[in-house]
Amino acid sequence: MRLSAIRLRVADPERLSKFYGELLGMRAQEQGASLRLGYAGEDADLLLMPGGGGYSHDQGQRYWKIGITLPDVDLAAAYLRRQGVEVSTPRQFLDIGYMCHLTDPEGFVIELLQHDFEGNRSDNAADPSDPFAQARIGQITLRTGDIGAEDRFCRAQGMRLLSMQDVAQYGFDLHFYAFTDDTPPDADPWAVANREWLWKRPYTTLEFQNVAGAQFAPSPDCRGIEIEGLQAPIHDAFGDRVWPG
Repeated sequence: MRLSAIRLRVADPERLSKFYGELLGMRAQEQGASLRLGYAGEDADLLLMPGGGGYSHDQGQRYWKIGITLPDVDLAAAYLRRQGVEVSTPRQFLDIGYMCHLTDPEGFVIELLQHDFEGNRSDNAADPSDPFAQARIGQITLRTGDIGAEDRFCRAQGMRLLSMQDVAQYGFDLHFYAFTDDTPPDADPWAVANREWLWKRPYTTLEFQNVAGAQFAPSPDCRGIEIEGLQAPIHDAFGDRVWPG
Protein backbone atom coordinates (compact mmCIF):
# COMPACT_ATOMS: atom_id res chain seq x y z
CA MET A 1 0.00 0.00 0.00
CA ARG A 2 1.07 3.58 -0.54
CA LEU A 3 0.00 7.06 0.52
CA SER A 4 -0.76 8.27 -2.97
CA ALA A 5 -2.49 11.67 -2.88
CA ILE A 6 -4.05 14.53 -0.99
CA ARG A 7 -7.28 15.86 -2.50
CA LEU A 8 -7.71 19.63 -2.48
CA ARG A 9 -10.74 21.46 -3.81
CA VAL A 10 -9.66 24.64 -5.60
CA ALA A 11 -11.19 27.48 -7.59
CA ASP A 12 -9.10 27.02 -10.74
CA PRO A 13 -7.26 23.70 -11.13
CA GLU A 14 -5.73 24.72 -14.45
CA ARG A 15 -4.25 27.96 -13.12
CA LEU A 16 -2.98 26.29 -9.97
CA SER A 17 -1.42 23.43 -11.93
CA LYS A 18 0.74 25.95 -13.81
CA PHE A 19 2.12 27.20 -10.50
CA TYR A 20 3.01 23.70 -9.32
CA GLY A 21 4.27 22.65 -12.73
CA GLU A 22 6.20 25.69 -13.95
CA LEU A 23 7.63 26.76 -10.58
CA LEU A 24 7.81 23.62 -8.43
CA GLY A 25 8.58 21.11 -11.17
CA MET A 26 5.53 18.87 -10.85
CA ARG A 27 3.94 17.08 -13.79
CA ALA A 28 0.20 17.23 -14.45
CA GLN A 29 -2.29 14.82 -15.94
CA GLU A 30 -6.03 15.08 -16.33
CA GLN A 31 -8.28 12.96 -14.16
CA GLY A 32 -11.82 13.75 -15.20
CA ALA A 33 -12.55 17.34 -14.21
CA SER A 34 -9.57 17.29 -11.83
CA LEU A 35 -5.83 17.57 -12.36
CA ARG A 36 -3.32 15.23 -10.72
CA LEU A 37 0.11 16.72 -10.10
CA GLY A 38 3.25 15.17 -8.72
CA TYR A 39 6.88 14.22 -9.03
CA ALA A 40 8.27 11.07 -10.60
CA GLY A 41 8.61 8.34 -8.00
CA GLU A 42 6.61 6.76 -5.22
CA ASP A 43 5.66 9.90 -3.29
CA ALA A 44 2.09 11.20 -3.17
CA ASP A 45 0.40 13.49 -5.68
CA LEU A 46 -1.83 16.51 -5.39
CA LEU A 47 -5.30 16.00 -6.80
CA LEU A 48 -6.70 19.45 -7.61
CA MET A 49 -10.48 19.24 -7.75
CA PRO A 50 -12.82 21.99 -9.00
CA GLY A 51 -15.48 23.57 -6.83
CA GLY A 52 -13.36 25.37 -4.24
CA GLY A 53 -12.42 28.98 -3.83
CA GLY A 54 -11.97 31.39 -0.98
CA TYR A 55 -9.62 29.10 0.94
CA SER A 56 -8.09 30.70 4.01
CA HIS A 57 -5.38 29.01 6.05
CA ASP A 58 -6.76 28.47 9.54
CA GLN A 59 -4.80 26.96 12.42
CA GLY A 60 -8.05 25.70 13.88
CA GLN A 61 -8.65 23.36 10.92
CA ARG A 62 -7.63 19.74 10.48
CA TYR A 63 -5.57 20.24 7.29
CA TRP A 64 -2.27 22.13 7.56
CA LYS A 65 0.10 21.74 4.59
CA ILE A 66 2.19 19.69 2.27
CA GLY A 67 5.94 19.46 2.77
CA ILE A 68 8.29 19.27 -0.20
CA THR A 69 11.65 17.71 0.62
CA LEU A 70 14.68 18.59 -1.51
CA PRO A 71 18.49 18.85 -1.31
CA ASP A 72 19.00 22.63 -1.19
CA VAL A 73 16.34 24.90 0.29
CA ASP A 74 18.40 28.06 -0.23
CA LEU A 75 18.60 27.45 -3.98
CA ALA A 76 14.89 26.71 -4.19
CA ALA A 77 13.89 29.79 -2.18
CA ALA A 78 16.14 32.07 -4.25
CA TYR A 79 14.76 30.61 -7.48
CA LEU A 80 11.14 31.17 -6.39
CA ARG A 81 11.85 34.75 -5.33
CA ARG A 82 13.26 35.46 -8.79
CA GLN A 83 9.92 34.29 -10.17
CA GLY A 84 8.08 36.75 -7.93
CA VAL A 85 6.95 34.25 -5.27
CA GLU A 86 7.08 35.38 -1.64
CA VAL A 87 9.04 32.87 0.46
CA SER A 88 10.04 33.05 4.11
CA THR A 89 13.74 33.15 4.98
CA PRO A 90 15.15 29.60 5.25
CA ARG A 91 16.24 28.73 8.78
CA GLN A 92 17.03 25.81 11.03
CA PHE A 93 13.91 25.19 13.12
CA LEU A 94 15.08 23.73 16.44
CA ASP A 95 16.46 20.22 15.86
CA ILE A 96 13.67 19.47 13.37
CA GLY A 97 14.98 20.68 10.02
CA TYR A 98 16.18 23.48 7.77
CA MET A 99 13.09 24.93 6.10
CA CYS A 100 11.07 27.81 4.71
CA HIS A 101 7.43 28.36 3.80
CA LEU A 102 5.27 29.83 1.04
CA THR A 103 1.67 29.70 -0.12
CA ASP A 104 0.31 28.83 -3.53
CA PRO A 105 -1.94 31.30 -5.42
CA GLU A 106 -5.04 30.02 -3.60
CA GLY A 107 -3.50 30.22 -0.13
CA PHE A 108 -2.53 26.58 0.55
CA VAL A 109 0.63 26.34 2.64
CA ILE A 110 3.78 24.66 1.30
CA GLU A 111 6.83 23.86 3.40
CA LEU A 112 10.22 23.40 1.73
CA LEU A 113 12.29 21.07 3.91
CA GLN A 114 15.96 20.36 3.26
CA HIS A 115 17.34 16.81 3.35
CA ASP A 116 20.08 17.97 5.73
CA PHE A 117 20.24 20.27 8.75
CA GLU A 118 21.80 23.70 8.41
CA GLY A 119 25.54 23.29 7.95
CA ASN A 120 25.30 19.62 6.97
CA ARG A 121 24.43 20.07 3.30
CA SER A 122 27.10 18.89 0.89
CA ASP A 123 28.50 21.18 -1.78
CA ASN A 124 26.69 21.00 -5.11
CA ALA A 125 23.79 19.09 -3.54
CA ALA A 126 21.41 20.39 -6.22
CA ASP A 127 21.58 21.80 -9.73
CA PRO A 128 21.22 25.62 -9.51
CA SER A 129 19.37 25.60 -12.84
CA ASP A 130 16.83 23.01 -11.61
CA PRO A 131 16.51 23.16 -7.80
CA PHE A 132 13.36 20.97 -7.77
CA ALA A 133 14.85 18.13 -9.84
CA GLN A 134 15.11 15.87 -6.78
CA ALA A 135 12.05 17.18 -4.97
CA ARG A 136 9.37 14.93 -3.49
CA ILE A 137 6.17 15.51 -1.57
CA GLY A 138 7.64 14.36 1.71
CA GLN A 139 4.76 15.09 4.07
CA ILE A 140 1.03 15.60 4.15
CA THR A 141 0.35 17.30 7.47
CA LEU A 142 -2.84 17.11 9.51
CA ARG A 143 -3.64 18.44 12.98
CA THR A 144 -5.04 16.35 15.80
CA GLY A 145 -5.84 16.50 19.48
CA ASP A 146 -5.93 12.72 19.88
CA ILE A 147 -2.74 11.11 18.61
CA GLY A 148 -3.74 7.80 20.19
CA ALA A 149 -6.73 7.51 17.85
CA GLU A 150 -4.61 8.55 14.86
CA ASP A 151 -1.98 5.98 15.80
CA ARG A 152 -4.54 3.18 15.97
CA PHE A 153 -5.96 4.13 12.58
CA CYS A 154 -2.55 4.34 10.88
CA ARG A 155 -1.37 1.01 12.29
CA ALA A 156 -4.64 -0.65 11.29
CA GLN A 157 -3.94 0.32 7.67
CA GLY A 158 -0.40 -1.08 7.86
CA MET A 159 1.53 2.17 8.40
CA ARG A 160 4.57 2.36 10.67
CA LEU A 161 5.56 5.10 13.08
CA LEU A 162 8.94 6.42 11.91
CA SER A 163 9.57 9.48 14.06
CA MET A 164 8.24 11.57 16.93
CA GLN A 165 9.49 15.10 17.45
CA ASP A 166 8.96 17.23 20.54
CA VAL A 167 8.14 20.90 19.91
CA ALA A 168 7.00 21.59 23.48
CA GLN A 169 7.87 25.29 23.45
CA TYR A 170 5.23 25.75 20.73
CA GLY A 171 2.70 23.49 22.44
CA PHE A 172 2.73 20.46 20.16
CA ASP A 173 4.61 17.40 19.03
CA LEU A 174 4.94 15.77 15.61
CA HIS A 175 4.33 12.15 14.60
CA PHE A 176 5.26 10.66 11.20
CA TYR A 177 3.75 7.49 9.70
CA ALA A 178 4.40 5.74 6.38
CA PHE A 179 3.80 2.58 4.41
CA THR A 180 7.33 1.17 4.50
CA ASP A 181 9.57 -1.56 5.82
CA ASP A 182 12.42 0.93 6.33
CA THR A 183 14.06 0.94 9.75
CA PRO A 184 15.16 4.34 11.14
CA PRO A 185 18.80 4.65 12.24
CA ASP A 186 17.85 4.87 15.91
CA ALA A 187 15.25 2.59 17.53
CA ASP A 188 14.06 5.49 19.70
CA PRO A 189 11.37 7.30 17.66
CA TRP A 190 12.20 10.55 19.51
CA ALA A 191 15.85 10.42 18.40
CA VAL A 192 17.20 13.44 16.53
CA ALA A 193 19.33 11.02 14.49
CA ASN A 194 16.22 9.86 12.63
CA ARG A 195 15.27 13.27 11.28
CA GLU A 196 17.70 13.94 8.44
CA TRP A 197 17.20 10.29 7.48
CA LEU A 198 13.44 10.89 7.39
CA TRP A 199 13.70 13.94 5.13
CA LYS A 200 15.54 11.82 2.55
CA ARG A 201 12.85 9.14 2.20
CA PRO A 202 11.48 8.80 -1.37
CA TYR A 203 7.89 8.25 -0.19
CA THR A 204 5.36 10.51 1.51
CA THR A 205 4.77 10.39 5.26
CA LEU A 206 1.54 11.28 6.99
CA GLU A 207 2.53 13.85 9.59
CA PHE A 208 0.36 14.77 12.57
CA GLN A 209 0.78 17.97 14.54
CA ASN A 210 -0.55 16.83 17.90
CA VAL A 211 -1.91 19.40 20.33
CA ALA A 212 -3.10 17.19 23.17
CA GLY A 213 -6.83 17.52 23.79
CA ALA A 214 -7.36 20.25 21.17
CA GLN A 215 -10.42 20.31 18.95
CA PHE A 216 -10.03 21.02 15.23
CA ALA A 217 -12.62 21.82 12.60
CA PRO A 218 -12.96 19.99 9.29
CA SER A 219 -11.19 21.67 6.36
CA PRO A 220 -13.88 22.15 3.68
CA ASP A 221 -11.38 22.34 0.81
CA CYS A 222 -9.38 19.30 1.90
CA ARG A 223 -11.30 16.31 0.56
CA GLY A 224 -9.17 13.61 2.18
CA ILE A 225 -6.16 11.47 1.39
CA GLU A 226 -5.81 8.60 -1.07
CA ILE A 227 -4.21 5.24 -0.26
CA GLU A 228 -3.15 3.03 -3.14
CA GLY A 229 -4.23 -0.54 -2.41
CA LEU A 230 -7.28 0.43 -0.34
CA GLN A 231 -10.27 -1.57 -1.55
CA ALA A 232 -13.08 0.86 -0.65
CA PRO A 233 -13.47 4.31 0.93
CA ILE A 234 -13.14 4.44 4.71
CA HIS A 235 -13.09 7.16 7.38
CA ASP A 236 -10.01 8.12 9.37
CA ALA A 237 -9.87 8.74 13.12
CA PHE A 238 -11.12 12.30 12.63
CA GLY A 239 -14.02 11.18 10.43
CA ASP A 240 -12.57 12.43 7.14
CA ARG A 241 -12.92 10.24 4.08
CA VAL A 242 -9.94 8.18 2.93
CA TRP A 243 -10.14 7.15 -0.73
CA PRO A 244 -8.66 4.28 -2.74
CA GLY A 245 -5.72 5.65 -4.73
